[in-house]
Amino acid sequence: MKQILILCTGNSCRSIMAEGLLNQQFNNLLEVKSAGTKPSGKINANAKKILQQNNAWNDNFYSKNINDIFNIDFDLVITVCDGAKETCPIFPKPVKKIHVGFEDPDGKDFAVFEELWLEMNERLIKEVDNFISNS
Repeated sequence: MKQILILCTGNSCRSIMAEGLLNQQFNNLLEVKSAGTKPSGKINANAKKILQQNNAWNDNFYSKNINDIFNIDFDLVITVCDGAKETCPIFPKPVKKIHVGFEDPDGKDFAVFEELWLEMNERLIKEVDNFISNS
C-alpha cells in the first residue's frame, strides 16, 4: 500500500481535511497521514465538522509534528500551503514531492470550509490519481 503525507504548517485545517478526503477516496490503495512543520496542537472545529458531514472523519486524527511520523517511508509528499513547501524537510529516502496550495480557512466562516472541501475534491484527487497511474 502506498504511503502519502499531506504536509502543512499548523496541521489543523487543510492537511487534516486532505488526509480525511484522500483516505476516504483511496481507501484500499493508499494510507494517507498528515503533519505540520509547526503544528498548532489542535484541529479546527470547522475542519472537523466538514469531515464529519462528508463521512471522512476519523477519531484518530490529531494535529501532529512531522517528527512524529518522519520514520515512515512515504511514496509521495503533498504540501498544501506555501510555508510547508518552503520548509519541507529532507526525508531519509528519496520521495516525490508536489505542491497543491490552498488558501488558509482558519478563522473564517464554515462556508469557506465547504468551498475548500469542493476545491480539494477537484484538485487533490486528480493529483493523486495521476500519481497512482504513473507509479
